[in-house]
Amino acid sequence: MDNLRITDMPVDEKPRERLAKYTSKALSNSELMAIILGIGTKKKNAVDLSKEILSKYNLRKLSQANVASLSKINGIGFAKACQIVACFELGRRLAGFNSEEKQIISCAKDVFNVLNPKLRELKQEHFVGLFLDTKKKLIKDETIFIGSLDSTLLHPREILKIAIMESAAAIIVAHNHPTGDPTPSDEDITITRQLSNACKEMAIPLLDHIVIGYDKYVSIREIKEMNDIF
Repeated sequence: MDNLRITDMPVDEKPRERLAKYTSKALSNSELMAIILGIGTKKKNAVDLSKEILSKYNLRKLSQANVASLSKINGIGFAKACQIVACFELGRRLAGFNSEEKQIISCAKDVFNVLNPKLRELKQEHFVGLFLDTKKKLIKDETIFIGSLDSTLLHPREILKIAIMESAAAIIVAHNHPTGDPTPSDEDITITRQLSNACKEMAIPLLDHIVIGYDKYVSIREIKEMNDIF
C-alpha cells in the first residue's frame, strides 16, 4: 500500500467506502484518521500518514494537542490540524451531552459525569459553577475562573451573582487538576470554606466542591474532616 494513492486502492480497501458499507466500528484508528485528513502527502497517502502519526502520538496525546502543535507534525498543515482539533472537541461535547432539558444533580458522581468529559484533558485549572433549582435540576453550568486557584483572586460574589441572576436554589462548584490527581489542596479547602460562608449569608447553600482528576474525582463534602465547611 506504500506510495499508493487512495484513489488507486481497490474499492473494498478505501476508508470512505468501508465506512459507508460496514459502519465506523469496522474501521481501524488509522482509517478513521485518514478520513479526517482527507489527503496525505506526495510520499504517503492519508492511510499511511495516519499510521505514522498514530505510531508516534497516541489518541490521548492527539486529543490534547492544539492547532499550533499539530501543525508542526510532518504531513499535517494548518487545515488538517484544525480538522483534528474540531473532531476531538465534538467527541468531548458529545460525551457530556444530555438530551434532557434539565439534568438532575443528586450526588458528586452526577457532577463528575457532566464535567469530566470537558475538564479531564485540559492543561489549566478550570473552576466551574453548577447552579441548581429547588429540585436539584441543573439550570446552568458556567466556567468562573481559569488558572491556578487563588483565594485572593476567586471571589464568591462572582459565583453568587450568577446564582442570583439564574434564581438558583443551590450551588455546586468543581474544578480540575491537570496533573490527574484529584486530591484537594490546602488552597482548594480554603476556597471552599470562603465560598460556603458567603453562600450561607445569601441563603443559597453550597452543596459540594468536586475536584476532578483524570477519570476520577474527590468530593470535599464527603471528606469527614471537612463536614464543618458545609
